[in-house]
Amino acid sequence: MKDWSKTLIGPEAPIIEALRIISKGALQIALVVDEDKRLLGTVTDGDVRAWLLEGKSLQEPASAIMAASPIVARVEDSEAEMLRLMRAKDILQIPVVDAQGRLAGLRLLKEMVRVPERENLVVLMAGGLGSRLGPLTEKCPKPLLKVGSKPILETILTNFVNQGFKKFYISVNYMAEAFENHFRDGSRWGVKVDYLREDKRLGTAGALSLLPAPPDSPFFVMNGDILTNIDFRRLLEFHEASGAEATMCVREYEQQIPYGVIRSLDGRLLGIEEKPTTTYHVNAGIYMLNASCLDCIPEGEFFDMTDLFSKLIALGRKAMIFPVTDYWIDIGRMEDLKRAHGEYCDNFMNGGV
Repeated sequence: MKDWSKTLIGPEAPIIEALRIISKGALQIALVVDEDKRLLGTVTDGDVRAWLLEGKSLQEPASAIMAASPIVARVEDSEAEMLRLMRAKDILQIPVVDAQGRLAGLRLLKEMVRVPERENLVVLMAGGLGSRLGPLTEKCPKPLLKVGSKPILETILTNFVNQGFKKFYISVNYMAEAFENHFRDGSRWGVKVDYLREDKRLGTAGALSLLPAPPDSPFFVMNGDILTNIDFRRLLEFHEASGAEATMCVREYEQQIPYGVIRSLDGRLLGIEEKPTTTYHVNAGIYMLNASCLDCIPEGEFFDMTDLFSKLIALGRKAMIFPVTDYWIDIGRMEDLKRAHGEYCDNFMNGGV
């Protein structure tokens, strides 16, 4: 059982602190407690995501966003009773409290039941050159560079495997044999791995034209140089519930202007905002697609995922975004690789997915 004490937070702590707790560990929840550890409420990634989509500040107190009447189990409840309650209420975690309402534990559904297998296909894009990492990728493709105890792409694959996904394609071009030698047919992980072999670079969407047949259900596409502990099952549920043909995961990116920004009208100075920060949603390199999207992808041509989404939008077809509040890093530069090495243990060994 994971160390649930690391999820505790006071009601006046800012929401961003709750987000750090949710993103850092595998428990995917922050528990809001008073000084006597009596449970006041809970905060999940869904709560934070909804708050962000409303454009509200992460500096507000956790009490503003918490579920103030959370579903709880009692210390005297049996595991079977807890499991029945979690299934009935469709929740992934349940706090356990004593007679005084003080926290005594936290139970996770995924620790109490076997993870069901999923039929959804996962396509991992690993055909890039990784040239921004210089000499490191001259003899080893970037997705096979080790971060922590294993190659980046192996961490990605095992995260999917741990969440029940068993069918994989890896798109390969540069040093393709290195991927085939490492992953082979996937039997080492108890899954099936096949390959999309690009004779020339086809981009992050063009390689999908090499799929031998359209998938029967929505499928994942993910860049092979990203480390994240996102819950892929929640992404799948969101995509299916939204009725979209395509869903793009996005991250919040803040950019500060290092000057005072002037507001004016017809030459008259109206105000000055000193070094304002602008927040954007940026592409996180993780997608869910329906098979119907494949008819928008040209065969044998370079075509990026951004080209696909632009084409879908132009055709009036439904595309959605899914904000990622979990741990996420795109290993594009040397400084990103160094940072990933420093953060790997906390996110993928001591409580990561």
